[in-house]
Amino acid sequence: MSSITRILLILLAIGGGLVYNQLQQLWGDVPPPTLDAQQWWGKDASPKDYDVYLASTSKVLESRLVYPKSTIDELRQQLNRTLRLTPPLNGVGFRYGFNSDYLKELVAYWRDDYLPRWREREEFLWQFNHFTTEIQGLSTHFLHLKVKDEDKVGKQHYALLLLHGWPGSVREFYEFSHLLHQTKLDPTNKYIFDVIVPSLPGYGWSQGSARTGLGPAQMTVILHNLMLRLGYNKFFIHGGDVGTIVGSHMATLYPENVLGFHSNMCTNLSPKSQVKAWLANLWPSLFVSKELEDFFFPKAKEASFMIEESGYFHLQATKPDTIGSALSNNPVGLAAYILEKFSTWTNASYRALPDGGLTQRYTLDALFDNVMIYYLTNSITTSQRLYAESYSNAQRALNLERVPTAVPTGCARFKGDLMQFLDIQLQDKFKNLIHSTYYRRGGHFAALEGPKVLYDDFIEFVKKVERKFNIKTL
Repeated sequence: MSSITRILLILLAIGGGLVYNQLQQLWGDVPPPTLDAQQWWGKDASPKDYDVYLASTSKVLESRLVYPKSTIDELRQQLNRTLRLTPPLNGVGFRYGFNSDYLKELVAYWRDDYLPRWREREEFLWQFNHFTTEIQGLSTHFLHLKVKDEDKVGKQHYALLLLHGWPGSVREFYEFSHLLHQTKLDPTNKYIFDVIVPSLPGYGWSQGSARTGLGPAQMTVILHNLMLRLGYNKFFIHGGDVGTIVGSHMATLYPENVLGFHSNMCTNLSPKSQVKAWLANLWPSLFVSKELEDFFFPKAKEASFMIEESGYFHLQATKPDTIGSALSNNPVGLAAYILEKFSTWTNASYRALPDGGLTQRYTLDALFDNVMIYYLTNSITTSQRLYAESYSNAQRALNLERVPTAVPTGCARFKGDLMQFLDIQLQDKFKNLIHSTYYRRGGHFAALEGPKVLYDDFIEFVKKVERKFNIKTL
């Protein structure tokens, strides 16, 4: 071998090593960050003695917020104002956003049918035990369905944390929670759960932060503290939308507490994952069976759809308070803004329909229950701020999408959801992806749209965790 050849080989080796090192820095696994379990988010100054603060505020209080007749009358008056909406273009359906002709019909339903039955709907919303407790300076709301001792006999009993997203709320999980908690619905089922359903900080009845910086990672700390305060050192998690991100972070940061993480919107947005997706797009058959290719490919079509549907995302990630001001105390605008997502994110083809297909998979009462939570709590602005916090430099610097987790993970994919991730993408993050399923019917709000389908999928996941990891019940 000549001297020149040796030199070239040495240079190639050095160059290859540098490239490999750069790639590792860009997309290699990184260790988990350490987050402050006492970080303060309240509007008052942080306490000087945190132990004293905990002793005085760690009580869990039963909560039943009943809204006075005057509040409902004021809403009815607002809905009774003359609507000066611009008529929709001919045949446009929901392609330009919420169809204004159908919006008039929904406002009439809200005012003349739903609101006269508000006390009935209020009783429905309060059918579960609601609680609040102060954590890190914020009043935190949650539903808590606790199993009685006599109902545990002969059952596999676990705790389950359910995490909603935007523009959802705890209302998404009502029917799902019944299936998880009430053994009498199916005496042959051996599983029963203590169900904990928090309103995310800034959503519904949970107080929003008075300070910048409360992103998904920091929400994870608050909700982890909530579970420990309630006495749950081991629990399952299910999440969708933002709840998927928070649930994934909790499995990553607190694996010693999480028995398993299940989601109907599994994601991995790491650089390595994105490269894998576009490489797989060149040879789909190498990565997924023929009958499932349309869940993932072509990626160009998925990217185009995301661009069309993510205008709200960019606005909320940059100017959440501007759109929040437009929607606060504006019930008609609030309903249009929220319900349009329940149309398109359930099934993209519903954009062609004049009513957005809203009642094909949901009842109007369920949809307006969710809208009422945002309206009555005036939480639209604080909920949208999460998008700005999620994409701050500080949040991105945590690199949590590149921190692997060994917690058992299950992914239920619904065809109508916004985007889909291959197992080879998810396995970079979730090293024990033991459950991966596909459903042709269903979209983004799986718990509200198809609670029984999601329940059956979750139970199958729990069974797999039991078999592979020999876990014990509470």
